[in-house]
Amino acid sequence: MNLTPPSADEAAAYYSTYIDLAIERGDVLAALSKQIDELQQELGSLSDEQARFTPGPAEWTIKEVVGHLIDTERVFAYRLTCLSRKEQNPLPGFDQDDYVREGNFNAYALADLLKEFEFTRKANLIAIQHLPEAALNYRGVASGNPVSVRALIHIMVGHVEHHRQSLRRDYLPKVG
Repeated sequence: MNLTPPSADEAAAYYSTYIDLAIERGDVLAALSKQIDELQQELGSLSDEQARFTPGPAEWTIKEVVGHLIDTERVFAYRLTCLSRKEQNPLPGFDQDDYVREGNFNAYALADLLKEFEFTRKANLIAIQHLPEAALNYRGVASGNPVSVRALIHIMVGHVEHHRQSLRRDYLPKVG
């Protein structure tokens, strides 16, 4: 699959940070797979108590960050599936804070959250690897903005990369 970076008109401007982070990874398809192990290496040794750490009262816990990654992975995968099937109806947005609040992620074992991310991402990898080349160019509307299948794949990688950076910067150095 020839997964070239998306052009500026393939996603809303606020996704450019995620797309840039994905491009920095180089091989985006390889990054999709590698991020599973990277998250496990970075977070897998934390206790459940440590994974409840939050850097501030308005911030998510580490478990909630991983839950958010799972939710968002599913939302982006749904969008990718719809657009790769040439769906023309606009796809809804979602409020990430509502999803995290209702997700009850602090009640999960961190190991279960990491496994859920792994399984979700692996399923998405299989689907992405079997997309016809032409489907990468398919476009639709999600959250009121145009987006392409190619952009969504990059956004999936960049979104996880963004949160991995935040975890390494704002969380892990402070976990006791």
